[in-house]
Amino acid sequence: MTDMADLIKLSAAEIADKIAAGELTAVEVTEAHLARIEAVDEKVHAFLHIDREGALAQARAVDEKRARGEKLGPLAGVPLALKDIFTTEGVPTTVGSKILEGWIPPYDATVTKKLKAADVVILGKTNMDEFAMGSSTENSAYGPTGNPWDLTKIPGGSGGGSSAALASFEAPLAIGTDTGGSIRQPAAVTGTVGVKPTYGGVSRYGMVAFSSSLDQGGPCARTVLDAALLHEVIAGHDPMDSTSIDAPVPPVVEAARNGSVEGMRVGVVKQFRGEGYQAGVLQRFDESVALMKELGAEIVELDCPSFDLALAAYYLIAPSECSSNLARFDAMRYGLRVGDDGTKSAEDVTALTREAGFGPEVKRRIMLGTYALSSGYYDAYYGSAQKVRTLITRDFEKAFEQVDVIVSPTTPTTAFPIGERADDPMAMYLADVCTLPVNLAGNAAMSLPCGLAPEDGLPVGLQIVAPAMKDDRLYKVGAAVEAAFTAKWGHPLLEEAPSL
Repeated sequence: MTDMADLIKLSAAEIADKIAAGELTAVEVTEAHLARIEAVDEKVHAFLHIDREGALAQARAVDEKRARGEKLGPLAGVPLALKDIFTTEGVPTTVGSKILEGWIPPYDATVTKKLKAADVVILGKTNMDEFAMGSSTENSAYGPTGNPWDLTKIPGGSGGGSSAALASFEAPLAIGTDTGGSIRQPAAVTGTVGVKPTYGGVSRYGMVAFSSSLDQGGPCARTVLDAALLHEVIAGHDPMDSTSIDAPVPPVVEAARNGSVEGMRVGVVKQFRGEGYQAGVLQRFDESVALMKELGAEIVELDCPSFDLALAAYYLIAPSECSSNLARFDAMRYGLRVGDDGTKSAEDVTALTREAGFGPEVKRRIMLGTYALSSGYYDAYYGSAQKVRTLITRDFEKAFEQVDVIVSPTTPTTAFPIGERADDPMAMYLADVCTLPVNLAGNAAMSLPCGLAPEDGLPVGLQIVAPAMKDDRLYKVGAAVEAAFTAKWGHPLLEEAPSL
C-alpha cells in the first residue's frame, strides 16, 4: 500500500500503471484524493461541487473490470477535476454563475462522455470565473479560489479551480477551457501544465458557450506526458459539434514520450516582451530559450506586428459573441427566475433575473458586445476586429514558414494578489496579452513551468505555440524542455511548492 502523502503526488501515468498492475486499487486512489480535498479545499476553494458517491462508483467499476481481466485504458482509475462549464448528467453545472445555481443537466457534454468511457474518475466540478470571463477566478459568484503557492494570490482564470486542484494535489488531472488563455494562464501562475488544443480539436458540445469562435476545451496536468494522455482521451471528431475537425488526432502521446528539440527552429516574437513584463519572468524565459539552444534548437527572431492589436480585437470579438450566446439565459427555459409573482411581464422577469443572476464582469461584456454589434457600429467595431484577426492569422502563417514552434512567456507577471486588479479591468485583461493571439488564429499552445521568479518565488510559465493540427509539436518540445529543466533545476511543484 502506497502512503497517501506519496500517492497524491504520483503522476497520472504512474497511478494508471499501478492500478493496472494491481499495486493500487482505483477506490484507494479515489479515497486518497477525496481525503485530500476534505483536508485542504476549505482553504483553496478549488471545487464548487464534490461528487463523492459518483466518483467512488466509477472507481469501483474500474476495479471490477480489472478483476474480470479486462484491459484497462491508459488513464483508467485516475481521478480528475472537471471545470464547471461542462454539462454532467445528474451533477450540478453552474458555470460559476448565480443564474445557473442548482441547475442539474439532463445530459453529458462530449468531453464528459469521453472521460467516463475512458474510465477516468470525475471527482467533481471546479470553480471558475463566471461564464469563463476573467483572468483570476475572482469573478465566480461563489467566491475566489486561492493559489496553493500563496493563498492570498490568484490561481489564474478563468480556470483557476482546475489549476489550483492540480497544484494542491487534490487531483492529478483536470480539464479547463481556453477562450483567450484560460487554460494556459492558470497553468503558468500555479506551476502546472495546460494545453489549448487546435480550435475544433476537442468537441464543444455540452460546454456552455462564452465566445463560440474562440472557446476550446483542453487538458491540465502536472506533467507533459499526463497532459498528452488526457488530450488523447478527450480529442477527436464529434458530429454533435459543427466546428469539430474531422481528422485524426495528432500523435500527442508518442510525441510526449519522445521529446526532442534537436534540429527544430524555435521562434521568439519581439512583441512578447518589453514594458509591463516582470524582470523575473523574462529572466526565466531567457533561460528556457538558452536551454533549448543547448538541446540543439535553432533560435529565430520573429516580428509579428499585428500581435500588438490582439488585445483590442479580442475584447470586441469575445464580448460580441458572449452577448449573442448569453441571450438564452432569459428566465423562461432553465436556471434562475426572479420576480415571477404574476404581476410582471415576461420582459420584466427576464430583466430582473439577469440583474440578479449575472455578475459585474458578465454584464460589462454583454453591454460592450451588444454595443459593438448594434446598428451603425457593427462595421466600425466588430467588422474591424475580424479584419485584425485575419492579420494576426497571417502573421502566424508567415512565422510558421520560418519556424516549427514559437515560444514566449505565458503571462507578463507571476500571480498577483487577490483583489489587486478587481477595479481595473484593463490591468486584468493585460494578463492574457501573450495568450490571446493564439485563440484568434485557432492555433495550438501549451504552458509549462520554467522555474520560479527570483523576486517573489512564484511560478513562471513558458508558452509554446504550434500551427493548427500540429499539436504533437507542443508535446515533443514540452517534454524535452521539461526533462532538461527537471534534470538541471528540479521540478518546482514537487520540490518547492509550499505545504498547505
